[in-house]
Amino acid sequence: MKSILALLSLLALPVMATEPTLYGRYEYIGVPEIGETLQAKMDTGALTASLSAKDIEMFKRDGENWVRFRLATKGASDKVYEHKVARISKIKTRSEEDDEDVADPSKRPVVDLELCLGKVKRTVEVNLTDRSSFNYPLLIGAKALREFGAAVNPARRYTADKPDC
Repeated sequence: MKSILALLSLLALPVMATEPTLYGRYEYIGVPEIGETLQAKMDTGALTASLSAKDIEMFKRDGENWVRFRLATKGASDKVYEHKVARISKIKTRSEEDDEDVADPSKRPVVDLELCLGKVKRTVEVNLTDRSSFNYPLLIGAKALREFGAAVNPARRYTADKPDC
């Protein structure tokens, strides 16, 4: 009987090792390519991550889709960023979800960006949209949360250290 319990406990170890890290509803996220640390809302209700951008312009480079944009954050410089487009996302707004006759949901360019949360760095898909009317310039959705092995406690805020990646 003891050997069976010992075997079962060994089998359970990999499961225990993959427990998600618990973060607060709001965290600081580093975006090394842009050289910024932004306040982010951890949103399990959103599928993809979103970065606040303006002057978003699609163009072709060597036959591939690229996007040019500026950050739409408080105190952002006027620096122009260019990034290869990973895909175009189709975003439904809450009002569109209730309307069966919606023909064209919002389309947004999606780029692969390295993000740093605490000491963890991951490359995640981030769509570009103007979030300047929102409190948080970066939204971390369910896909990115999975990439970080994260769970969210909405009662907590800023549980991770400042980004150190």
